[in-house]
Amino acid sequence: MFRDRAARHAFLTRSTMTSEKTIEWEDGHTYPVVDVEISDVSHPFHTGTARVLDTAGRVERFERRYGKRGGA
Repeated sequence: MFRDRAARHAFLTRSTMTSEKTIEWEDGHTYPVVDVEISDVSHPFHTGTARVLDTAGRVERFERRYGKRGGA
């Protein structure tokens, strides 16, 4: 079982990871639990809170500063 600490969300899955901590699941059984900092529930990419970077502006600024490289 894995538990997302940021979102307070737990999910049961098959894994070879072990842990000294245990948790009682909804089915009444006790399982080892591995705490993770981020999962699909709290990750910005999956939640839609990801920011879009201005990569075109950065590339243009780099090329102005260091010049374009010629193709071989």
